[in-house]
Amino acid sequence: MHIHILGICGTFMGSMAVLAKELGHRVTGSDANVYPPMSTQLEAQGIELTQGYDPAQLDPAPDLVVIGNAMSRGNPAVEYVLNKGLPYVSGPQWLADHVLQGRWVLAVAGTHGKTTTSSMLAWVLEHAGMSPGFLIGGVPQNFSVSARLGDTPFFVIEADEYDSAFFDKRSKFVHYRPRTAILNNLEFDHADIFPDLPAIERQFHHLVRTIPSEGLVIHPTTEPALQRVIEMGCWTPVQTTGAGGQWQVKLLSEDGSKFEVLFEGVAQGVVEWDMTGQHNVANALATLAAARHVGVVPAMGIAALSAFKSVKRRMEVVAQVNGITLYDDFAHHPTAIATTLDGLRKRIGDAPLIAIIEPRSNSMKLGAHRDGLPQSVVDADQVIWYAPANLGWDLAATAALCTVPSIVSDSLEGIIARVKSQAQPGTHVVIMSNGGFGGLHGKLAEALK
Repeated sequence: MHIHILGICGTFMGSMAVLAKELGHRVTGSDANVYPPMSTQLEAQGIELTQGYDPAQLDPAPDLVVIGNAMSRGNPAVEYVLNKGLPYVSGPQWLADHVLQGRWVLAVAGTHGKTTTSSMLAWVLEHAGMSPGFLIGGVPQNFSVSARLGDTPFFVIEADEYDSAFFDKRSKFVHYRPRTAILNNLEFDHADIFPDLPAIERQFHHLVRTIPSEGLVIHPTTEPALQRVIEMGCWTPVQTTGAGGQWQVKLLSEDGSKFEVLFEGVAQGVVEWDMTGQHNVANALATLAAARHVGVVPAMGIAALSAFKSVKRRMEVVAQVNGITLYDDFAHHPTAIATTLDGLRKRIGDAPLIAIIEPRSNSMKLGAHRDGLPQSVVDADQVIWYAPANLGWDLAATAALCTVPSIVSDSLEGIIARVKSQAQPGTHVVIMSNGGFGGLHGKLAEALK
């Protein structure tokens, strides 16, 4: 059948498009912003993309329209679908009906680390010869695609708490019905759709309600919000990670690049990898617990993690120019910014570290995280904040509260000029944004030559 996807370049919708194509459907789609890596991946799969939402793209009518959660009433294509009575569905619902039905779903939920952890888990199962299907909100470098159907019952999914569509305000993950669920962490986020943390906790509890009594829930001991979710009622066995949990680590290097794994007090082996940061050590523990649930012994999981290559846009080295290293990172929440910079700082020691941050997520634009931002950058030597024209709050006032030198720039040219004047051989520059950032990465690399 012909499936047309509105909002196809979002990480979730783009991955869903790949699966629909793999199932043999003709897939087309449109988006307001068509940019890499998703646009490149889709075009390589032979998926036709249209820029913008002109209703003409729906004539002749497709058999089904899948509507992304970024679409709202008033969008010309959405209005056309409703007025013409075209069949439509949300992405998560389509996925549940056509891909996940009858499979052993391993879901990774949480405020941070979903993409990295689901990539780790898919890779551990792949390494163990289990050929899982997966849908991940990024491109894991061990696979070079963000989604595939897989040849076995196992399917790993990044389970997002964001809403499903303008006509279905439940969290996406409520559709997935996992048998194995990782709940990584839980903080307030998505201020555009959730009024407060208890509202998100309720959605997480909806997820917990769907996990069978023969399944498994995995969560860290250190997250009070997740503890509250479990206390609302849990009908599934639980395994915990971290201090006091069944799964623990002994750090063998301060930056998290080497650690010993213990399960119920017994050493299982040592992970030595290219990743850094306590958050990634925590992600690894949850991954090993989930993999064990489907039959991968910890020693085999540890061997796989030692060959794990991370995800595009997660502390990805995008250029090394005249001794200056540029990283692309997706962090867009104070906790993620802080843990990422902490991991890099522990790896590079006293080398100069410049952070460039675009407050681009919906919660950031609403100012929901601004109080946490000054503290999140303490591991950088200096910070350049990008203030887009439509930011509705005073970024300069937040920058003034930083304990490290901070400036605000309203142009990419200004950012590039600042970095050129400050960076010297040995400097590390981390560009943090959950969007394309106007191609800053490439422009900066070019300018530093």
